[in-house]
Amino acid sequence: MEIHEALYTTRMMRRLRPDPIPLDTQARILDAAVRAPNGGNTQRWHFVAVDDRELIREFARLFREARALEYEKFRTGQGPMVTPAPGADPAAHAETMRRIKGSGDYLADHFDEVPLLLFVFAIDDLGGANIYPAIWSVLLAARAEGVGGVMTMVLNNFRDRVNELLGVPIEEGWKMSAMLTLGYPRGKWAVAANRLPVHEVSSRNRWDAPFGLEVPRPLWPPHETAELPAAG
Repeated sequence: MEIHEALYTTRMMRRLRPDPIPLDTQARILDAAVRAPNGGNTQRWHFVAVDDRELIREFARLFREARALEYEKFRTGQGPMVTPAPGADPAAHAETMRRIKGSGDYLADHFDEVPLLLFVFAIDDLGGANIYPAIWSVLLAARAEGVGGVMTMVLNNFRDRVNELLGVPIEEGWKMSAMLTLGYPRGKWAVAANRLPVHEVSSRNRWDAPFGLEVPRPLWPPHETAELPAAG
C-alpha cells in the first residue's frame, strides 16, 4: 500500500467483524510497531495480544462499565471531550459527539465479538512520547493488512483489574498506555471528510500568522488542478 493512502484512510473503526486475524498478520503488524522511533532506543514497551474469548468477555464487561462512567462525566459537563475547540461551532461539536457515541455504542454492544484486543504498556513514558508512535504504527500497519481498529483509554478506570487479569508486573514500573480493538471492518475505508483545512489550524513564524497557502481540499489522492492559492 502506498504510504499516503495509509495515512489518509486510516481512521478509527469501531464496527468490526468477528473473523479471527491470522497470527502471521498479527506478527507483521507488531513487527512494524517495534520499528517506531522511541527515546534512546530504550524500547520500554510491551504488547499483550488477547484473543481468549473468556478474557474478552470479561474485558467487554469492564469496557461497558468504564464507558458508562465516562459518559456520566460527559453528561455532567466533565472530561476532555465536553468543550469544543476554540472557535469551533458548538452545534457541530455536539453532532460529532453524537455520531461518535453511536459508533461507540455499537462497539460496546458487540465487544464480545471483537477478535483481538491489544493492550499496550510502557515504563516512564514522558506523557506518551515514546509509545504513541508505536501505537500509530500498529494502526497504519493494520490498515495495510485490511485490519481496522480503535484506540481507547477508558479501561484506565479499571487499571488494577486489567493488571490483575493480564498478570502485569507493575512492580517493575509497567503501566497501561492504551488498549486497541482490532478486526476486519464492516465499513469502508475513506479519507476523513470532517477535518478543518490546513490553513485554518496552522500558522507560520507566530500564532495566527498566515500559513502561506490555502488547502481547501485533501491533497490525496492527487488532483489535476491549478496550484493552491496563497493564504491571505
